[in-house]
Amino acid sequence: MSRRTTDSGAFRSLRVHNYRVYASANLVSLTGTWMQRIGQDWLVLQLSGDDGVALGLVTALQFGPTLLLGMYGGVLADRYAKRRVLLTTQTLMGLVALVLGLLVAADAIALWHVFVLAAVLGSISAIDAPVRQAFVSEMVGPDLLTNAVSLNSTIFNSARLVGPAVAGLVIGAASGDTAPAFLVNAASFAFTIGALLAMRPGELHPSRPVARARGQLREGLAYAWSRPDLRLAMGLALVLGTFTFNSQVTIALMAREVFGLGAQAFGLLTTCFAVGSLSGALLSTRRTTRPRQRFLVLAAMAFGIASIVCGLMPTYWSFAALLVPTGAAGLVFSVATNSFVQLGVDPQLRGRVMALYFTCFMGGTPIGSPLIGWVAERWGAPWGFVLGGAVAVAAGGIAAAWLARGRRVRLEAHVVPPRLHLHVRPRTVPPPTVRAAAEAASAEAPGTQAS
Repeated sequence: MSRRTTDSGAFRSLRVHNYRVYASANLVSLTGTWMQRIGQDWLVLQLSGDDGVALGLVTALQFGPTLLLGMYGGVLADRYAKRRVLLTTQTLMGLVALVLGLLVAADAIALWHVFVLAAVLGSISAIDAPVRQAFVSEMVGPDLLTNAVSLNSTIFNSARLVGPAVAGLVIGAASGDTAPAFLVNAASFAFTIGALLAMRPGELHPSRPVARARGQLREGLAYAWSRPDLRLAMGLALVLGTFTFNSQVTIALMAREVFGLGAQAFGLLTTCFAVGSLSGALLSTRRTTRPRQRFLVLAAMAFGIASIVCGLMPTYWSFAALLVPTGAAGLVFSVATNSFVQLGVDPQLRGRVMALYFTCFMGGTPIGSPLIGWVAERWGAPWGFVLGGAVAVAAGGIAAAWLARGRRVRLEAHVVPPRLHLHVRPRTVPPPTVRAAAEAASAEAPGTQAS
């Protein structure tokens, strides 16, 4: 067996040249992306007079196009060279950030400008996300895919750790002006574009392109629906993505409404959430196999419980402290679900299935973000956390019941080390030979029932 398949180091995927170049540039680009997210949320609050619904709406506009264009991005990922598609999408996303920064710098920005540009950015991202996810397997191959997915999340959350804090400092130093955050993000896309151009094409592991044909979207949907394991993973992703992964709305409202603090404190809270997410990502890098379904269920319920407790914290510092385990639980769930889907699909369909996964995970945001914003506006920002957590716990419970039907289930609590272990025995279905003998016996003796 090769060293690549036996090595279990946390950063083993970085030994691959193409992935190492891409990951390094991606860290810079994602730091700029998080600076823009913080700047955009703060700009909306400035222009709307602290309106939680407006904040939820701009988030919905940014993620809403995933519902319409996400699956088409998956078709493009299966049909064309992924590196070429990413060069186009990354360039366009950089231009959108540049336009937003220039409008703010010229003091010509209006709230509707932010809404329109968020929708444009969301449309491009809907194409970019499934292509980017499917491209990971081409950079590292199947043996390192789980580790590379976890490292992507580590990089994402490292940027999430640095970007909001830098954005808060930059916006605070500019007396509340968000233009520098947008302009830095526009420049950061040059690093990813340069990395894509610097790759060694001969070292990629491309899947065979799918020829243009009718019904390719339906084929991807039918394939995912025929797989009960994928249905469970995507169902959990849909519910939690809609109602629980709304930290960009809930944290901003907690900072301004509950604690009455400014951009720097908001950036610190987002950084605390990112510290937890980074910890969860680093924990996930040790995994070498596909996660089990019951792990997804337990991770979803743990994230929900942490969110509820976090929302009930009475002070700024206790809230900031609880954001760390909440972020870790959410990231463990999202990395496990991503790896579970990627490692369980046919390479020829990976782009379309990952597009469907992201449609489930992000496509509910246009519904969930305004709803959570409305709940927080009406009953208080903490209830945004509580509602999202309660929905996650309920979804995990329903998924556990569905997974356990016909099985013997036992939940063990261990004190040392502290952990929960869910034991699930297989369904008690007789072997085919036993069933055949029983059916034969039943046929020979009418009026009797085989057991």
